[in-house]
Amino acid sequence: MGIGSIGFPGLILILVIALVIFGPKKLPEIGKAAGNTLREFKKSTQDLTNDVSDEVKEAKDVVKNDQNK
Repeated sequence: MGIGSIGFPGLILILVIALVIFGPKKLPEIGKAAGNTLREFKKSTQDLTNDVSDEVKEAKDVVKNDQNK
């Protein structure tokens, strides 16, 4: 049973609890911070994936050049 099985009623309950704990003024700030964190995480993982892809391409080129000699 993972996060994907929470469902709509569970999400509403989580939002209501967060609203009670943090209050209506603080909740948008927390949401914005969470969004910025998620965006930065996605950017970092994309950069890492691009770096690995570049390294693999370079290694393939080296192997191809060595085979042609």
